[in-house]
Amino acid sequence: MTNLALTQAGLNLIQQAISIYDSDLKLAVCNARFVEMFNLPLSLTVPGARFADTIRHLVDTGEYGEVEDVDAFVEDKVGTALDFQPHYVERTRSNGRMISVEGAPLPHGGWVTVYTDITETKTQESLLRTRSEVLSEEVLKRSEELSATNRQLAATNAALLEARRELTEMEARTRATTEMMPAHIARVDADGRYTFSNRRLPSVMLGRQSNILGQHISKALGEQAYERVKPHLEAAFDGTQSTFEFTHEASSRRIRVVFTPDPLDPGVYILSQDVTEETQTRAALQQTKRREMAAQLTSGMAHDFSNLLTIILGMQSKLAKMDLGEESSALINATLQAARRGGTLLNRLADITAHRAWRPKPVHVGRFLTEIATLATPSLPEGIKLEIRNGCERPLMVDTALLQDAILNMVLNARDACGPSGQIRIEAEELKGTWLQFTICDTGTGFSDNALEHALDPFFTTKGGEGSGLGLAMVYDMTKLAGGEVRLSNTDMGACVRLRLPLRPAERLPKSSLVLLVEDSTDLRASIREMLTDMALTVVEAASVPEARALAEGLPDIALVLSDISLEGEETGVDLAMQLPDMPMRLMTSLPVDHPLNIKARTLAPVLAKPFTASDLSGFLGYGSDLS
Repeated sequence: MTNLALTQAGLNLIQQAISIYDSDLKLAVCNARFVEMFNLPLSLTVPGARFADTIRHLVDTGEYGEVEDVDAFVEDKVGTALDFQPHYVERTRSNGRMISVEGAPLPHGGWVTVYTDITETKTQESLLRTRSEVLSEEVLKRSEELSATNRQLAATNAALLEARRELTEMEARTRATTEMMPAHIARVDADGRYTFSNRRLPSVMLGRQSNILGQHISKALGEQAYERVKPHLEAAFDGTQSTFEFTHEASSRRIRVVFTPDPLDPGVYILSQDVTEETQTRAALQQTKRREMAAQLTSGMAHDFSNLLTIILGMQSKLAKMDLGEESSALINATLQAARRGGTLLNRLADITAHRAWRPKPVHVGRFLTEIATLATPSLPEGIKLEIRNGCERPLMVDTALLQDAILNMVLNARDACGPSGQIRIEAEELKGTWLQFTICDTGTGFSDNALEHALDPFFTTKGGEGSGLGLAMVYDMTKLAGGEVRLSNTDMGACVRLRLPLRPAERLPKSSLVLLVEDSTDLRASIREMLTDMALTVVEAASVPEARALAEGLPDIALVLSDISLEGEETGVDLAMQLPDMPMRLMTSLPVDHPLNIKARTLAPVLAKPFTASDLSGFLGYGSDLS
């Protein structure tokens, strides 16, 4: 039996007449007692029957006695019904029986009316009046009034109970909705104490409590976070809405907060979100745009300058072959050295403005740092000691070429700052499960205030004519290209530079592991499948995101998803990575490094640039020599 049939059967068992009309005054449902009480025809008892037609029928059958203007009477009843006001009345029908009529509006529109035959109750009241010679007229009158009031009060209580039920249900739905949102939603009163929280604070600020009702905001957030938000909170208490971001030092996450003043009662509504990945994506996109602008500004100049240097080098080479004396020979050599230095500067300009991709591969950080020490030590004076500290034990995905250039560049800068003696320390560590951090500190003179502000700007240098001003700018460019950040500071001993790269763990797949290959090109998919099977991996294939998602949900043994970014259909490999957040993911693409999809992809998973060889893919999946 359907729910509708069950509802109808239940209503028919009730001894009172019941009718429910919607907001358009059309019948939604009625019970058998309603039809029987008013002797209604079938056409007025089916869903959709008009309330006005029912009233007109009752007038025609004499239910309301003599009615002079039927149309006006019906119009008045319809107008009263449209007001949807709770009411309770008692009246005598044309057949002499007494009924009570109790009506109440419904929360979602429409109204319900309950008709009760109270003839017996009224008869008993009449008998009581007739037979009681002892009771005074005033007592009888008050008893009748009390009886009528009680019936009306019961109707009002029923309406209040229904309203309370609806409010409770709405509150439960609202809380369930807010608790499912990936953000912390809360309210604090004028004293800064939480009066509402969806208990999502730990998902935004790791390590904080979820049950914070009644706590002061300073205790709930912690001292550091509270000091960052305090000025904005005070402004919100004064009536000014504010949106801002800050870094939660305890978890190293980037948090966006919105403070909105409560327009009704003193207090502030709070919305906070973890935007760490968004910030990484934004940083990479901003750096790409800066690179494009730098490339536009320097490409023409570099081309002409390169031509001039070529002419100068050629002419100086001819002069060097002439017998012009020792004095001229020294001038020629100095000119050649200056021209070659100009060529080196052009190459560095090309590095910083070219569309170079971040090409990560699995690397043991300890071995990588050992190679750094091997390369850097010969360029250091005997009085400078190089110390290596490694806190990363598992393989990670990094672009070793770009990272090696950046760290060596900073080591050489530290060497120049230390002079003939001192110490340089390189330390690697995993930070809060979010970043791979490399720290390079020295015992040199440290950064000046001006250097702390401008050292990452292109062409800024403190070495006078000996510096190009592109070293730290290249480090900054490399870090931003990976979606990371650079921090400069001074310690009690000297200068300190911290490189933070998105933490991307990498582990070799066991042989015979199942790989889901997602590629829309049939020929290319076959080629990549052969590469994977040559690595003793098992492959299942898909051409679109829906196909890949169906396979991922149906095959629990999938150890890795290898997907192109551009796929068949509207959804991309980036969409797939977001839909399968708990599954190991690798992406590949032929899109340029500055394409928005490529930038977004690098914040979600390691990306392999096309075209690639079997050796490239092997290293990308963790089968390179550094993991052997």
